[in-house]
Amino acid sequence: MESLVSPQEGRSESPGDDGCSASYWRTQEMLLLQQVMALAGRELDPGPALQEMLHLLSELLGLNRGRIVLFDETGESGQIRYAYGLTREEIARGRYALNEGITGRVLASGQLVISQNIDNDPHFLGRMVERRLLPEGPVSFIAQPIRVAQRTLGVLACHRIRHRPRPLADDLQILKLLAAHTGQLLQLHAQMRERTESLQQQNRLLSRALDASASRYGIVGNSPRLVQAIAELEQVSDSTASVLLLGESGTGKELFARALHLASPRREAPFIKVNCAAIPETLFESELFGYEKGAFTGAQSLRQGSFEQADGGTLFLDEIGELPLAMQTKLLRALQEGCISRLGGKCEIRIDVRLVAATNRNLEEEVARGAFRQDLYYRLNVIPIRLPSLAQRSGDIPALALHHLNRVNQANQRNVHLTAGAIERLQQYPWPGNIRELGNVIERMVLLCDHPALEAADIERFLPEASLSLPSAADPRGIDAGPEETLSDVRPYVPATSHSPEALYRALQRAGGNKTRAAQLLGLTPRQYSYRWNKLGLSG
Repeated sequence: MESLVSPQEGRSESPGDDGCSASYWRTQEMLLLQQVMALAGRELDPGPALQEMLHLLSELLGLNRGRIVLFDETGESGQIRYAYGLTREEIARGRYALNEGITGRVLASGQLVISQNIDNDPHFLGRMVERRLLPEGPVSFIAQPIRVAQRTLGVLACHRIRHRPRPLADDLQILKLLAAHTGQLLQLHAQMRERTESLQQQNRLLSRALDASASRYGIVGNSPRLVQAIAELEQVSDSTASVLLLGESGTGKELFARALHLASPRREAPFIKVNCAAIPETLFESELFGYEKGAFTGAQSLRQGSFEQADGGTLFLDEIGELPLAMQTKLLRALQEGCISRLGGKCEIRIDVRLVAATNRNLEEEVARGAFRQDLYYRLNVIPIRLPSLAQRSGDIPALALHHLNRVNQANQRNVHLTAGAIERLQQYPWPGNIRELGNVIERMVLLCDHPALEAADIERFLPEASLSLPSAADPRGIDAGPEETLSDVRPYVPATSHSPEALYRALQRAGGNKTRAAQLLGLTPRQYSYRWNKLGLSG
C-alpha cells in the first residue's frame, strides 16, 4: 500500500541555519537512526516504517522528496512504492524502465548515481516534480541502490540542495545505511510473506483433502493412523480382492466398507450389509443364499439372498467371526467358485460380488483353536486393513464430537454446544467403545442436559463408570471367563424374551457401547444379544 502526503509537507529544504555545526548533524543522524530502528519491529508490514524514514530524512537532514522505487511484478521496470513530499499525481508518474533516466540506470546497474545539478544533467528526466516547485539554485539528485545479497531490490532517492554546509559524504553515508536497512526490511517481509503463503496453501490443500474425504465417505478426522487406513483403502479400491477390516468394535468398520464401495468401480451397484452376529444360526443359509418357493414351511415365494442382492456390487459381512463352522464351508465354496445355490434349489447361480468382511476378533487365534476355518481365513485375509481405535486417534475426538453434536442437534431441534473444557475432558477419556460410544454419549448429553453449554463437569455425568475396568474390545474372552472358558463354550438355552430393553441398554452402557461385551455381562453370546436388541427395535 502506498503512503501519500500532501504536496506542502517536506518542502522546506533545510532543518536549520547555514551555521549548523557538525555536532548538530551528528545529533540529527543519531535521532533519525534511533527512530528508524525503533519503528522496524512494530509491524509486519514494512510500509509504515519506511514511510516515516523518508519523513525523518526530510525533517531532520533536509533530504527532501524521498522515494523508494521497487521492481514491479515483471522485473523489467520500477515504480514508486513509498514517498514523502510528493503528490499523488507525482507518484503516479514515477515509473521507470531499466536504464531509463537516473533511477532506471540504478535499477539496471545496482550502482550509486549522483546528479550534482539536475538542470545540467541530460539523464535527469524531470518527470515527476515541475522545476518551478523546486528551490532556486542548483539542486542535486541522489539515487542509492537498495541491494541484498548481491541483488538489487530497488532505489532510495531524494533531492538535495547542492550548496549547503552539511558535507555530501555525510548524506551519502546515511543514505547507504538506510538503503541497507530498507533492503533487510523488504527481504524479511518477502520471506515472511512467502512462508505465510506456503503455510496457507498447505492448509488449503489439507482442508480440501479432509473435506473431500468427508464428503465422499463421511469419515471424520485426519490423524496419521486414520489417514493411513484411508490411503490403504483407496489403493485397493479398484481391485476385486477380498478385504478384511480389523479393529475393535465401534471403530467404524461399516463406514470403511461403504467407503471402499464408493471408491470402487462398483459404486453404482448395490452395497449389501449382513450382520453375522444378528442372524440366528438356523437362518444363515437362507439369509446369505436365499430360498426357492416351497423350500420349507412358510416359504411361499422365492427370495433372493444377500449374495444375489449384491450381484455386481459389494457384500459386507460384519462380525464374520460369528459365522458358524457349517456356514463357513458354504461361504468358502461360494467365494471360490463364484456361484451359489438357493435353499431348496437345484441350479447354480453365477454371482459377481466383491466381499468385504469385518471382525473385532483375532481370527488367527480362532483358527488355532478350530473355531474358524483356516482356508476361509486365507481367502478373506487377502487385503487386511486395520482400523485405529479412538484411543489411537485421540486428536480426532474434537472433530468427531462436534460432528455427532451437530447431527443430534439437528435431529432433535436442539442447540447444545461444548465448551473447551468439555472437549478436553472428552479427549482424556479412554473410549473403550470407540466412536460408537462417543456418539452414544453425545446423544445422551444433548437429550438429557438442561442447559445449552456443556462443561467438563457435565461430561462426567454421562461417562460410563464401569467401562474403565472392562477388558479391551480386542480381547474375545468374557469378563468372568476362567482360564479355559471362551465365548464358543456351550451356553444353556436362554429364551428370546429373557431380558428387558432396560437390561440390554444398561449392559450396553456399562460396556461402553460394545455389544460383544454387553452380551458377556448378561451371559449371552453376541448373536443372542444382537437378536434381542433388534427384535425389541432398539437403536444405537
